[in-house]
Amino acid sequence: MRAFVALEPPEGFAEDVAAMVRVLSAAVQGRFVPRQNYHVTLAFLGDIDETQVREAMDAMDEACADAAAAPMRPDGLGKFGRASDATLWMGLAPEPGLVGLADCLREALESRGIAFDGKPFLPHITLARRARLPRGALPELAFPTPSDAARATLFKSMLGRDGAQYKPLYEIDLPRR
Repeated sequence: MRAFVALEPPEGFAEDVAAMVRVLSAAVQGRFVPRQNYHVTLAFLGDIDETQVREAMDAMDEACADAAAAPMRPDGLGKFGRASDATLWMGLAPEPGLVGLADCLREALESRGIAFDGKPFLPHITLARRARLPRGALPELAFPTPSDAARATLFKSMLGRDGAQYKPLYEIDLPRR
Protein backbone atom coordinates (compact mmCIF):
# COMPACT_ATOMS: atom_id res chain seq x y z
CA MET A 1 0.00 0.00 0.00
CA ARG A 2 1.10 3.59 -0.66
CA ALA A 3 1.67 5.45 2.62
CA PHE A 4 3.05 8.58 4.25
CA VAL A 5 3.36 10.13 7.72
CA ALA A 6 2.01 13.65 8.12
CA LEU A 7 0.87 16.29 10.54
CA GLU A 8 -2.77 17.24 10.38
CA PRO A 9 -3.45 20.97 10.69
CA PRO A 10 -5.84 22.02 13.46
CA GLU A 11 -9.44 22.69 12.43
CA GLY A 12 -9.28 26.49 12.53
CA PHE A 13 -6.00 26.57 10.60
CA ALA A 14 -7.45 24.28 7.91
CA GLU A 15 -10.52 26.52 7.64
CA ASP A 16 -8.26 29.55 7.16
CA VAL A 17 -6.32 27.70 4.44
CA ALA A 18 -9.61 26.82 2.72
CA ALA A 19 -10.67 30.49 2.80
CA MET A 20 -7.34 31.48 1.26
CA VAL A 21 -7.77 28.80 -1.42
CA ARG A 22 -11.21 30.18 -2.34
CA VAL A 23 -9.58 33.54 -3.08
CA LEU A 24 -6.72 31.88 -5.00
CA SER A 25 -9.08 29.78 -7.10
CA ALA A 26 -10.50 32.95 -8.66
CA ALA A 27 -7.06 33.74 -10.14
CA VAL A 28 -5.44 30.31 -10.57
CA GLN A 29 -6.70 27.43 -12.66
CA GLY A 30 -5.93 23.94 -11.43
CA ARG A 31 -7.09 20.99 -9.37
CA PHE A 32 -7.38 22.33 -5.84
CA VAL A 33 -6.82 19.97 -2.94
CA PRO A 34 -9.97 19.37 -0.86
CA ARG A 35 -9.84 20.76 2.67
CA GLN A 36 -9.97 17.28 4.24
CA ASN A 37 -6.68 16.42 2.46
CA TYR A 38 -4.58 19.27 3.89
CA HIS A 39 -1.50 17.91 5.64
CA VAL A 40 2.23 18.45 6.15
CA THR A 41 4.16 15.39 4.99
CA LEU A 42 6.92 14.44 7.41
CA ALA A 43 7.99 11.33 5.45
CA PHE A 44 6.62 9.82 2.23
CA LEU A 45 7.03 6.06 2.48
CA GLY A 46 5.73 4.97 -0.91
CA ASP A 47 4.63 1.35 -1.24
CA ILE A 48 4.98 -0.59 2.00
CA ASP A 49 3.69 -3.95 3.24
CA GLU A 50 1.88 -4.82 6.49
CA THR A 51 5.11 -5.56 8.36
CA GLN A 52 6.51 -2.18 7.34
CA VAL A 53 3.25 -0.52 8.46
CA ARG A 54 3.80 -1.90 11.95
CA GLU A 55 7.45 -0.77 11.89
CA ALA A 56 6.36 2.71 10.74
CA MET A 57 3.93 2.86 13.69
CA ASP A 58 6.79 1.96 16.05
CA ALA A 59 8.94 4.68 14.45
CA MET A 60 6.13 7.19 15.00
CA ASP A 61 5.83 6.13 18.65
CA GLU A 62 9.56 6.68 19.12
CA ALA A 63 9.70 10.01 17.28
CA CYS A 64 6.62 11.43 19.00
CA ALA A 65 7.37 10.18 22.52
CA ASP A 66 8.90 13.47 23.67
CA ALA A 67 7.52 15.76 20.95
CA ALA A 68 5.11 18.61 21.56
CA ALA A 69 2.57 20.02 19.11
CA ALA A 70 4.49 21.29 16.09
CA PRO A 71 4.34 24.98 15.17
CA MET A 72 2.64 25.85 11.87
CA ARG A 73 3.63 29.38 10.85
CA PRO A 74 2.63 30.34 7.27
CA ASP A 75 5.63 31.47 5.25
CA GLY A 76 4.32 32.44 1.80
CA LEU A 77 3.44 30.53 -1.35
CA GLY A 78 5.69 28.37 -3.49
CA LYS A 79 5.51 25.99 -6.42
CA PHE A 80 7.06 22.85 -7.78
CA GLY A 81 7.26 22.69 -11.57
CA ARG A 82 6.55 25.24 -14.28
CA ALA A 83 4.09 28.12 -13.91
CA SER A 84 1.96 26.48 -16.63
CA ASP A 85 1.77 23.13 -14.78
CA ALA A 86 2.69 23.58 -11.13
CA THR A 87 2.02 22.15 -7.73
CA LEU A 88 1.10 25.23 -5.69
CA TRP A 89 1.76 25.16 -1.95
CA MET A 90 1.76 27.29 1.17
CA GLY A 91 5.09 27.10 2.94
CA LEU A 92 5.54 26.85 6.68
CA ALA A 93 8.43 28.41 8.56
CA PRO A 94 11.06 25.77 9.39
CA GLU A 95 10.57 26.10 13.14
CA PRO A 96 12.83 23.85 15.28
CA GLY A 97 9.87 21.89 16.73
CA LEU A 98 8.56 21.09 13.23
CA VAL A 99 11.89 20.30 11.60
CA GLY A 100 13.04 18.38 14.68
CA LEU A 101 9.97 16.13 14.57
CA ALA A 102 10.53 15.36 10.87
CA ASP A 103 14.22 14.62 11.49
CA CYS A 104 13.42 12.40 14.48
CA LEU A 105 10.80 10.46 12.52
CA ARG A 106 13.12 9.98 9.56
CA GLU A 107 15.90 8.70 11.84
CA ALA A 108 13.47 6.27 13.52
CA LEU A 109 12.27 5.01 10.11
CA GLU A 110 15.82 4.62 8.85
CA SER A 111 16.87 2.67 11.95
CA ARG A 112 14.07 0.20 11.20
CA GLY A 113 14.99 -0.17 7.54
CA ILE A 114 11.87 1.64 6.30
CA ALA A 115 12.65 3.45 3.06
CA PHE A 116 11.24 6.94 2.51
CA ASP A 117 11.67 9.77 0.03
CA GLY A 118 14.98 11.27 1.11
CA LYS A 119 14.44 14.75 -0.32
CA PRO A 120 15.15 17.45 2.26
CA PHE A 121 12.15 18.27 4.44
CA LEU A 122 10.31 21.33 3.09
CA PRO A 123 7.35 22.05 5.36
CA HIS A 124 4.32 22.93 3.23
CA ILE A 125 0.65 22.25 2.57
CA THR A 126 -0.22 21.47 -1.04
CA LEU A 127 -3.01 23.72 -2.28
CA ALA A 128 -3.38 22.79 -5.97
CA ARG A 129 -2.00 20.44 -8.57
CA ARG A 130 -1.79 21.02 -12.32
CA ALA A 131 -2.05 24.73 -11.52
CA ARG A 132 -1.64 27.36 -14.19
CA LEU A 133 -0.29 30.45 -12.47
CA PRO A 134 -1.13 33.87 -13.92
CA ARG A 135 1.64 36.13 -15.22
CA GLY A 136 0.56 39.02 -13.01
CA ALA A 137 0.31 39.28 -9.27
CA LEU A 138 -1.92 37.00 -7.27
CA PRO A 139 -4.77 38.53 -5.28
CA GLU A 140 -4.19 39.81 -1.76
CA LEU A 141 -4.30 36.78 0.54
CA ALA A 142 -5.09 36.43 4.22
CA PHE A 143 -2.76 33.70 5.45
CA PRO A 144 -3.87 31.50 8.36
CA THR A 145 -3.12 32.58 11.90
CA PRO A 146 -0.14 30.58 13.24
CA SER A 147 -1.14 27.50 15.18
CA ASP A 148 0.22 24.15 16.36
CA ALA A 149 -0.38 20.74 14.77
CA ALA A 150 -1.19 18.30 17.55
CA ARG A 151 -1.67 15.07 15.59
CA ALA A 152 0.74 12.93 13.56
CA THR A 153 -0.92 10.37 11.29
CA LEU A 154 0.18 7.43 9.17
CA PHE A 155 -2.00 7.63 6.07
CA LYS A 156 -2.77 5.13 3.35
CA SER A 157 -3.00 7.01 0.04
CA MET A 158 -5.38 5.73 -2.63
CA LEU A 159 -5.05 7.36 -6.04
CA GLY A 160 -8.17 7.65 -8.15
CA ARG A 161 -9.54 9.47 -11.15
CA ASP A 162 -10.71 12.35 -8.92
CA GLY A 163 -7.41 12.64 -7.03
CA ALA A 164 -6.06 11.07 -3.88
CA GLN A 165 -8.05 9.84 -0.93
CA TYR A 166 -6.34 9.37 2.42
CA LYS A 167 -7.26 6.84 5.07
CA PRO A 168 -5.73 7.20 8.54
CA LEU A 169 -4.05 3.98 9.68
CA TYR A 170 -2.49 5.21 12.92
CA GLU A 171 -2.63 8.48 14.86
CA ILE A 172 -0.64 9.99 17.70
CA ASP A 173 -1.79 13.08 19.55
CA LEU A 174 1.05 15.45 20.43
CA PRO A 175 0.72 17.35 23.70
CA ARG A 176 0.10 21.09 23.42
CA ARG A 177 2.86 23.34 24.65
